[in-house]
Amino acid sequence: MRAQPDSGQIVRDAYFDDPLIDAAERYWKSNEWHSLRQIVGKGPGKALDVGAGRGIASYALAREGFTVTALEPDPSDLVGSGAIRELALKSSLPIAIEENLSERLPFEDSSFDLIFARAVLHHIGDLPAAMHEFWRVLRPGGMIVAAREHVISSAKDLPAFLASHPLHHRYGGESANTLLFYQKAIREAGFEGLRTIGSLDSAINFGPQSEREIHQRIAAQVMPIVPLQLVVLSLLNIPGVGKTVRRLLSRFDRRPGRHATFLAWKPA
Repeated sequence: MRAQPDSGQIVRDAYFDDPLIDAAERYWKSNEWHSLRQIVGKGPGKALDVGAGRGIASYALAREGFTVTALEPDPSDLVGSGAIRELALKSSLPIAIEENLSERLPFEDSSFDLIFARAVLHHIGDLPAAMHEFWRVLRPGGMIVAAREHVISSAKDLPAFLASHPLHHRYGGESANTLLFYQKAIREAGFEGLRTIGSLDSAINFGPQSEREIHQRIAAQVMPIVPLQLVVLSLLNIPGVGKTVRRLLSRFDRRPGRHATFLAWKPA
């Protein structure tokens, strides 16, 4: 895919481009991570990056001062633990690697201050089991952040999502679940204070698109006449207005595969 000129933007948006350290640095500077930084805060602390992939979130967490363990069962040098090793070496950041699955974590109880998972939960075969493991290894008072999870309204929406996904037809590894499925797994593991961030609520879910780009799309859908689109866009760009409109539209968003982010805490 990286060798195909017409796929360049998708590759870049997914942070699959090389050099890897440049892609990771771009993620750390992205609007997505800017919004996440306000949630996860800064270290010191121990963070578990679940399903770490190429390690871009591990890199970002380490840049914020966390000591990071990257959990990644795939040994690939391109999108797995091999890539993370190269990134940790070149960046000299505190990133350790564990090649294992979420359902059987090889860590002692209360080992981590933060559990972070970016676009991972929908890949896990037994999510309830994994959630219980996350709860076990998280310290009391610690937080779990599950960002950019694919959401469908019902099982019948899954084929449409998979057909539209730009990568699924290449490797067959994508999936999606309902909001209730994710929320039930999180709550039943023992987590409290569950907060769900909708598809248009935050750049966590709509990045790397900017707020202005999202507002342009909204204006185009609401008002097909171009001059009037500019009026709608001006209104959306008024401080507070666009955020309120996006939040409202998130509640009615039924696009198969839309993103949602979940925050929850282990009781102190």
